[in-house]
Amino acid sequence: MNKIILVGHLVKDPILTFAAGTGTAICKFTIAINRRFKKEGQPTADFLRIVQFSKGGEATANYMTKGSLVSVSGSVQTDSYENKDGVKVYTTDVIADEVNFLDSKGGKKEDNSTTAEITPVDSSDIPFWGN
Repeated sequence: MNKIILVGHLVKDPILTFAAGTGTAICKFTIAINRRFKKEGQPTADFLRIVQFSKGGEATANYMTKGSLVSVSGSVQTDSYENKDGVKVYTTDVIADEVNFLDSKGGKKEDNSTTAEITPVDSSDIPFWGN
């Protein structure tokens, strides 16, 4: 079973693009998830990349901004590509089935949650984004 549930804050505003040919919305964002405290009480976080498709992705891009608190449920997907230097780079993303808006940054929130119908997309249609 490949299922993950996360709660975290958006690191920056979501990026919304549309797949060529199909016009499917693709929303990409990164969330910071707090870890348990490490030595000497210093907090640390993990930063996970999230991909959400269709209408749910459009809603996330329109209503969530940097700092917004969200919960994400979905599955983990790994992939790889060759960068411009010819080095193979491995990636890990969370493909969101559902994103719940847990706060309303900037007063933009109108709906408490979104559920996206996932449309299979060839991985070549999804451009990788930087760091």
